[in-house]
Amino acid sequence: MPRFSVIVPAYKVQAYLSECLDSVLSQSYPDLEVIAVDDCSPDACGAIIDEYAARDTRVKPVHLAENQGLGRARNAGMAEASGDYLVFLDSDDTLTPDALRAVADRIKESGEPDVLVYDYARTYWDGRTVRNQLSTQLTEEGPAPFRLADRPGLLRVLMVAWNKAYRREFVEAQGFAFPPGYYEDTPWTFPVLMTAESIATLDRVCVHYRQRRQGNILGTTSRRHFDLFEQYDRVFAFVDEHPELAAWRPELFRRMIDHYAVVFTKRGRVAGGRHGDFLRLARAHY
Repeated sequence: MPRFSVIVPAYKVQAYLSECLDSVLSQSYPDLEVIAVDDCSPDACGAIIDEYAARDTRVKPVHLAENQGLGRARNAGMAEASGDYLVFLDSDDTLTPDALRAVADRIKESGEPDVLVYDYARTYWDGRTVRNQLSTQLTEEGPAPFRLADRPGLLRVLMVAWNKAYRREFVEAQGFAFPPGYYEDTPWTFPVLMTAESIATLDRVCVHYRQRRQGNILGTTSRRHFDLFEQYDRVFAFVDEHPELAAWRPELFRRMIDHYAVVFTKRGRVAGGRHGDFLRLARAHY
């Protein structure tokens, strides 16, 4: 049983996939498996994954017969995972050198928490690297592990799956899975953090989050950005099913409205002529 299962879904990223896989397989902490999921990609992603699997037995290739989307591709990877901890990495991003060793050390010293949250930095095509502006939320000062109620500011950190390591037994016991659609990280991240009995932080940049000029799913104009409303319906449905989490509703409401504002004002996301529809739905949710 490896310490980490690193799950890498791949779709139309042949230009970046090798760099991503190299960043994992070259880690100074080698006790890992890479579950590389070819989400029926029309480019060379499947062939690249098979090449890596032929060279390194730690790579488990998974080929999906139909395109499932990011969330369900991650679910397919989770189904094959055997590691103590799950780590998600998007195939156009990279792990920083020695990241997994730092993660493993922090997990050990903080008592094997359900979730470890670590930091990231955005990397740009012009060579700039900019650290997460909310990195102060990841301070290692104070008791660890803790519950979300002790550090509620973590809910303001970018709500993505790939800045955390998850104890696999915790994820399986809770039955967490990614839904279909855009913004699939939202109904994953909030329930995971609210439910975790033990959380720890690592004040270190472990992921380089590539800011692509074009081609990034969330950076393109699409009707699918309206999926955001359904994802928050899932978040609040989860709270309704767990009355002990009701105290989080006000903070989740604030995060929802902030998220709607970001998507609405981000240039090029909501298609021309659809802004009125978006605002009407946002108002109904409000």
